[in-house]
Amino acid sequence: MVKKVSFRAIAPFTLLGIVAIAALFIPSLPDFVDTKGQYNTADIAWILVATALVFLMTPGLAFFYGGMVHRKNVLSTMIKSVVAAGIVSILWVVVGYSLAFGDSIGGFIGNPATHFFFKGVASGAPWIGAPTIPLTLFALFQLMFAIITPGLVVGAVAERIRFTAYILFIALFSLLVYAPIAHWTWHPDGFLAKMGVLDFAGGTVVHISAGCAALAGALVLKRRKAHIEQREIPPANIPYVLIGTGLLWFGWFGFNAGSAMAANALAVSAFATTSIAAAAAGCSWMFFDAVKGKKPSVLGFCIGAVVGLVAITPASGFIGIPQSIFVGVIAAVISNIAVHYKSKSTLDDTLDVFPCHGLGGMVGMLLTGLLATKTVNAAGNNGWLYGNTSLFFIQLKAMLIVVAYSFTMSFAIFKFINFILPLRVSSAEEEVGLDKSQHDEKYVQGTILLEEIGENEEGSIIQKEIIMHAS
Repeated sequence: MVKKVSFRAIAPFTLLGIVAIAALFIPSLPDFVDTKGQYNTADIAWILVATALVFLMTPGLAFFYGGMVHRKNVLSTMIKSVVAAGIVSILWVVVGYSLAFGDSIGGFIGNPATHFFFKGVASGAPWIGAPTIPLTLFALFQLMFAIITPGLVVGAVAERIRFTAYILFIALFSLLVYAPIAHWTWHPDGFLAKMGVLDFAGGTVVHISAGCAALAGALVLKRRKAHIEQREIPPANIPYVLIGTGLLWFGWFGFNAGSAMAANALAVSAFATTSIAAAAAGCSWMFFDAVKGKKPSVLGFCIGAVVGLVAITPASGFIGIPQSIFVGVIAAVISNIAVHYKSKSTLDDTLDVFPCHGLGGMVGMLLTGLLATKTVNAAGNNGWLYGNTSLFFIQLKAMLIVVAYSFTMSFAIFKFINFILPLRVSSAEEEVGLDKSQHDEKYVQGTILLEEIGENEEGSIIQKEIIMHAS
């Protein structure tokens, strides 16, 4: 008997096929000729490395999230972050880069025709903010930011969102949320850029936009059955979380230091503030847990370090190295408190994306307005601490605009998806786990294939193995 294939199953491949065929008719133009000697080989080499480092953050994020969910949802959680590398890359070439960095339409969005199918990218002059590297390299570096942003949202909707629905979310979020905010903030004609907003590497563009989208997704999808029943969900693999943290920390050097767009002293400063803020935040979270009577934990340090990386992102190229300690400590404490109160509420943000990325990005934006100094970056501005109160309120205004837009648009996107196809898996699929129900695959933990055994039996098997190894 031939199984009937639905239109929903055919549509994604059909769209990809149309794009692939259309790509055949895009003319190839010669690369831009650097007749003025603008290109700097050291800058090109560094941004190539930084681009690769930022890409590495996406699988790092997959390990970070995958280790924290229930063992029956590890693979489904990881692939939702990694698949963004496929979906967003294609969209970026077709129209995403043009929407973010094409000719500005009123300061709100780029003209989609400017670089449609990367038209004029290879043959174009360097970007105004990156004059020493090819425009193609700038576009690829920015692509890596666009990839990881929808991947961050996964943590809030994990363990209950349908895979096909999330793929559609990635596409709509990238075009309707990420691209406009990137244009507002990083295009010289963007209205936030003209306001004087400072966002070195993505406090608004990446973290606040993703954090608010995560909050919207958690509200639309509602609570998991396990959350309603207040069942404890043990992390599937804490070493995965540790590996993910290491990859994120490593990749974040490209994320922030690469945003200097050159191999220069500013890149070195951003590199240093990035690492110091992460270190301070990891310690802050762990020590603050001890103040609350908890034992120091691997998860605590890892989550804290990532919060520090989030918070320093907008400030990394504008503040001094000693001040990055303050950013890390404050951000970790605020997110820690927010996670505590969220755990007491009915909000089911599975992996605390909004308290960590959303609030972390907000703290970073405001502290940029407080601590920024032209001593570090002459192209920036002085913050409140250095006598310029106006920058703080510019940062606050920009933060509120991005929060409102990202949350509202993302909420509408999730509602729209739910209208045209089921956003959430069935209760039976949720119970069996998304690895099985969505992908027909199983997560192997150690030598135990966790398939159709109950929790008690699994615990008994593990306990017997421990006793055998000990003897």
